[in-house]
Amino acid sequence: MRRIAQAKIGEDYEFARGHCRRCVPVIDLRYIATDQIDAASSGAAFKWTYAMNFRSLAFAVSALAVLSSHARAQDVDAGKLSFNKCRPCHQIGENARNLVGPELNGVIGRKAGSVEGFNYSEANKESGITWDEATFKEYIANPRAKVPGTKMAFAGIKNEKEVNNLLAYLKTFGPDGKAKQP
Repeated sequence: MRRIAQAKIGEDYEFARGHCRRCVPVIDLRYIATDQIDAASSGAAFKWTYAMNFRSLAFAVSALAVLSSHARAQDVDAGKLSFNKCRPCHQIGENARNLVGPELNGVIGRKAGSVEGFNYSEANKESGITWDEATFKEYIANPRAKVPGTKMAFAGIKNEKEVNNLLAYLKTFGPDGKAKQP
């Protein structure tokens, strides 16, 4: 590390360049490139600094893309775990059937009280709700407040992140119960 910190542009450049790829963060390279430039140096050092900054930016953008796609995958997995709170009354998937509550395949975009073969409360049938994300979030937080007179006896999910995860999981199933392609 000491040798790199003392390197000047032009001397020991190969050592600094080769060494930094293995264990010295890119920020150290910017420190070398900017602090060790004297007034007589050519513009090559400035180009090198710009290239290193551009590489750092490109790496950061790539890392963010990978992490955000990983986070989306975790949201669905977390939603699947959260669905365990719903599982005693609802099913989802290709073989889903109505239990105490209706099956939830393709719930987003569906009109409330419309699953064939399920006996809904009058309040739910007459609510006029078509399920979208905002309506679902409001309903799942407190079902009896959103639709007074509903038969759904559930305290609700208040945690916004958990609701978003649950919603992400529910949206992975189409109306036929088949998993949607990402």
